[in-house]
Amino acid sequence: MDSLYHIGKYMMMLKGLFVRPERKTMYWKETLRQMYQIGIDSMIIVFIIAFFIGAVSAVQFAYNLAQTITPMSYVGYIVKESMILEFAPTITALILAGKVGSNIASELGTMRLTEQIDALEIMGVNSIAYLVGPKLVAALTMIPLLVVFAAVIGIGGGYLAGISSGYLSGIEYIQGVQSLFLAKNVVIMMIKAIVFSFIIVSISCYKGYYARGGALEIGKASTQAVVLSCILVLIADYIVAWLVL
Repeated sequence: MDSLYHIGKYMMMLKGLFVRPERKTMYWKETLRQMYQIGIDSMIIVFIIAFFIGAVSAVQFAYNLAQTITPMSYVGYIVKESMILEFAPTITALILAGKVGSNIASELGTMRLTEQIDALEIMGVNSIAYLVGPKLVAALTMIPLLVVFAAVIGIGGGYLAGISSGYLSGIEYIQGVQSLFLAKNVVIMMIKAIVFSFIIVSISCYKGYYARGGALEIGKASTQAVVLSCILVLIADYIVAWLVL
C-alpha cells in the first residue's frame, strides 16, 4: 500500500506540471539555469568516464582478438556498437543520477525545509510547475546531448588506446567504426537517453519536493533519489532493449 501511495503522489506531481505558466520569462530563465547546471557542469565528468570506458574496451577487445584470426578492425566495430547501444546512454545516466539527481533532491529538500516552497505557494506561484518543470525540460534537452557527446568521446578514446596498444592501426580501427553502421542504433540510444532523463529528474524532484523533517531526512531523500533512479534506469534499459531490439 505504501508503494501505491507514492506512485499516486508521484503521478499527481507530474499532473501539476501541465499548467499555464504565470510568467513565461521567469520559467525561461530558470530553464536556462538548469540547462547549464545539468549539461555544461556535467561535461567534464562525462568526458573523463566516457573516454576511459572507450579506451579500456578497445584494449580489452584488441587483446582478446589478438589471440584469434578475427580481423582487428572488429575492435572499432565492437567499441562503436557498445558505446552507442549501452555504455554511452546507461553509464552517462548512472553518472548523472549520482551528480544531478542528488543535487536536485538536496536543493528541493532544502527549499522545503526552509519553507521557500511554501512562500512560492503563498505568492500564487505553482511551485511544482516552477521548480520541477524547468528541470525536466532542461534534462530532456541536455542529457541526450551529453549521451551523444559520451558516445563520440568513447569511440575517440578507443581509437587512441587501440593504436597506442600496438594491437591495431588507426586505419583498421576506423574501418571497424565505419562498417555495418545502423541508424536505428542511434535512434535507440536517443530513446534511452530521453527515458533515462525523465526518470532521473522526476524521481529526484519527487524525493526532494516531498522531503520532510530536518537535515538528516534531506540526506536520506537525496540518497533514496540516487538509488531509486539507478535501479529504475537499469530496469528501463532492459525494457527499452527488449522492446526495440
